[in-house]
Amino acid sequence: MRTGAGTETGTVGADGANAAPGAGADASLVAQATPGAGADAGVASAAPETGAGTGLGAQAPGAGTDVASAAPEAGADAGLVAQAAPEPEAGTDIANATPKAGAGAGLVSQAAPEPRPGAGPVAQAAPEPPEPSAPARVTALSGGTGGSDALAPLVDTVMDALARGARQRGGPVAPGRPGDVAATVSEVFGGPAAVTGAEALDRLTELLAHGSADPADASCAAHLHCPPLAIAVAADLAVSALNPSQDSWDQAPAATALETLLLQELAALVGYEPEQAAGVLTSGGTESNLMGLMLARDRVLGAASGRQIELTGVPGAGTEGAPRPRILASAAAHFSVQRAAALLGLGEDAVLPVPVDHQLRMDPEALAAVLEGCAERGELPVAVVATAGTTDTGAIDPLPACAALAAQHGAWLHVDAAYGGGALLSDRLAPLLDGLGLADSVSLDWHKLGWQPAAAGVFLVRRSETYASLARRAVYLNPADDEEAGYPSLLGLSLRTTRRADAFKIAVTLRTLGREGLGRLVDACRDLAVSGARAVAEHPRLELHSEPVLTAFLFRYLPEAAQDGPHESDAEYGARCDAVNAALRRRLLREGSAVVGRTELPGEGPGRVRLKLTLLNPHTTAAEVERLLHAVVAAGRAEEVAR
Repeated sequence: MRTGAGTETGTVGADGANAAPGAGADASLVAQATPGAGADAGVASAAPETGAGTGLGAQAPGAGTDVASAAPEAGADAGLVAQAAPEPEAGTDIANATPKAGAGAGLVSQAAPEPRPGAGPVAQAAPEPPEPSAPARVTALSGGTGGSDALAPLVDTVMDALARGARQRGGPVAPGRPGDVAATVSEVFGGPAAVTGAEALDRLTELLAHGSADPADASCAAHLHCPPLAIAVAADLAVSALNPSQDSWDQAPAATALETLLLQELAALVGYEPEQAAGVLTSGGTESNLMGLMLARDRVLGAASGRQIELTGVPGAGTEGAPRPRILASAAAHFSVQRAAALLGLGEDAVLPVPVDHQLRMDPEALAAVLEGCAERGELPVAVVATAGTTDTGAIDPLPACAALAAQHGAWLHVDAAYGGGALLSDRLAPLLDGLGLADSVSLDWHKLGWQPAAAGVFLVRRSETYASLARRAVYLNPADDEEAGYPSLLGLSLRTTRRADAFKIAVTLRTLGREGLGRLVDACRDLAVSGARAVAEHPRLELHSEPVLTAFLFRYLPEAAQDGPHESDAEYGARCDAVNAALRRRLLREGSAVVGRTELPGEGPGRVRLKLTLLNPHTTAAEVERLLHAVVAAGRAEEVAR
């Protein structure tokens, strides 16, 4: 057996993290038993008790509560959610159940508002409106007092179509090749028999579900693409229906206040002083990294050149007072660092790669040497980009050392914690991010280890004054006299103008599960990764690259050594390994049996292709991960025979 370097870390016990749903009364805090399973039915569906001051660390409610779908008790002051959903029938999956249309239809039916003074006797009900015509139904709006009534039957249609499409897919991805998928989509959408009219929502939703890779399937484990929590999707529906935009207060009064409060909590979680920090919701790590490097450019290069970079532009390299700017990032950093350098006028060549160790962590001695080289050549290190959770191995760079070296050389420290930021939710894993609060700016992504529908990126800065170069005034959005009168604006915090209220779904999830509940989901995924890595290390035809840091690990299938002909060199065997591993992944996709990741280790030459499992489904079991690995081996053997 050939195994990669690394030592075994972590253990998988009978804590239920790998237990199948319905495994028993103590089936696990993350196994999420079906509603009505009894005590300890699952924290993933339980919400903290509500109350003033409920924060990130809010506790879960009593045993057996399914808060993800539970409606509040009805009452005179219950507000918009006063109408409780009807009791489900036995065996109903509440998290996915759709209320029936009509009186008492649940959260989507939206109780009628209280009559205004002088509106007439309350006892006299308004006459039933006539049934809308077909054109009226398809042009109905989702907002206003009647919006929920228009939306409810359409949600029913979507739910039915999603279920049909998933049943037809029958696995992590539909079998076939890209051309097959394109032909099916063309037939339904653009062909002579293309679906039109009222049938379009039903048929196209079914098509989308059938033709999607499903991250909720245990055999879909390729990317940092999480299966979102039902509670988060339900919250996102509310945002889509109301369509607030965060570029001015008068478009999103409540959402503006909510995003501000949420960002204060997240700043504290990172280790910042909430009153001194600032931030914004972004489309993801790429946008957040761009923002961090833009502020680094403006602050550091501006101070060195005596110019206001956002106004005058980047001075030419080598001109007086303008040494060549440099960005330092590890060889395993996300490609968006180079993309940001190009967009910021620095050029991709401004990014200097820093060598990494076997686990793809930045080498602090190498970072010091590269920084010293910049000083010797008269170059200006604008920023050091540390990664907390690389996309391939989940590696976390030595953050305290990076912070010290960046400060020593006057560079901005940006930490890309889009993946690893989820470790902050776990008491077990949070120490891996010690030193994060020393960064000048941080990227987080809650659509990775946060189980939110995309997009749910977060960008934070330690000191709000460093945001100055992004400040913008548009008289039709945030006039100065409005702000002086107490109407706040988030416009100057974002690269975007129109922007969804993506903070809402995160806020709902945090208040429902609390940090502790989300942390248990993180721990469950980490346990799955440790268990899967052990299974790889014990299999004679698989080779583990290194132990998992977070919830992902790299490995490869090992073809049998050549039996006929001349002996293979290491390079020849490495090239054959690369070809077989790349091909077996495509075979699994064609069969519709698994979605496995593929990457390459840094360096040159053959033998660098690796497969990757990224485990973000806390309800997957260890047995399912092992079956996935057996499917990889079977596909590898089939590829060997086919050659």
